[in-house]
Amino acid sequence: MDVFDELLRGVRGTGSAFGRAVLWSPWSVRFTDGAYLTLCLPFRGEGWIVPEDGEPRLVRTGEAAIVRGPRPFVFTDDPARAATPREVSCTSDGDLDLTGSTVLLAGAYEVAAEIPRRLLKVLPPVLVVPDEEDCAPLRDYLQAQFTDSRPGRQIVLDRLLDWLLVCTLRDWFERPEARAPQWYAAYGDEVAGPALRALHADPAHPWTTAELAARVGVSRTTLAKRFTDLVGEGPAAYLTDWRMSLAADLLRRPEATVASVARRVGYADAFGFSAAFKRIQGVSPTAYRKALTEERGTASGAAPSGGGARASAHGRHLRTGRELR
Repeated sequence: MDVFDELLRGVRGTGSAFGRAVLWSPWSVRFTDGAYLTLCLPFRGEGWIVPEDGEPRLVRTGEAAIVRGPRPFVFTDDPARAATPREVSCTSDGDLDLTGSTVLLAGAYEVAAEIPRRLLKVLPPVLVVPDEEDCAPLRDYLQAQFTDSRPGRQIVLDRLLDWLLVCTLRDWFERPEARAPQWYAAYGDEVAGPALRALHADPAHPWTTAELAARVGVSRTTLAKRFTDLVGEGPAAYLTDWRMSLAADLLRRPEATVASVARRVGYADAFGFSAAFKRIQGVSPTAYRKALTEERGTASGAAPSGGGARASAHGRHLRTGRELR
């Protein structure tokens, strides 16, 4: 598994978080669910994504857009109407005449884990990617699944949407305008790349720069300079930061103790681990876990947003100002 795989492994959507809708002009839909990422795919027609801050971006059929949250945004047929979105009622297409309509699939993604956020936090507020590569063949198949009545339909839709999100992100990072993380380019380097793979394959190992250099087959000085030039920090600093990201996600598990997490990420004692964690994350492991517990308690006790129809997995209803779920 490479670094990109590992960073996006925990990003998953569910059937309660995406919908498909047919829209006739004039239409303007406001997304207010506060999702970390929202994937927008016009199966037919086109529309404008209008973020609260930033310029409108046109998204056409054959393109995919990802909006980075949690701030609201509007998807509309006319940016001039974005400030005053009107309520629209949408229906699944079935036998409808779709002439003049826009068919929109939108998926919302919550990304609570620390590891995928290392990659996703460098995304622009809105990105648009043409389906020029291997994402394109999935569109027709995904479209067909909405009318498939066989068992397992929902899980197929969930995973297809996950695949399309990852495919879109991968294509984006290959584009010249993308601001990819420094390690992303370094991963393909003949010196820094093998070192990065070794660190990610076994982060608990007591790596030294000398041992990594021997693994790669270069001198310690060569590895240290190339790694720092490409990644932006030395191997030891990168490893510490990566270990603390892993630790943050391990601490989310109720059964994990601070001592067990410390051992999992390469620390012999909880004291040294706690000091490193606080230096990187800003709080101690205990305080971090307490905040997570309080966050879960708040989420479980929160009432669902009231009123109005929500977008179902079929996209039968979609109303502006409501969550797309």
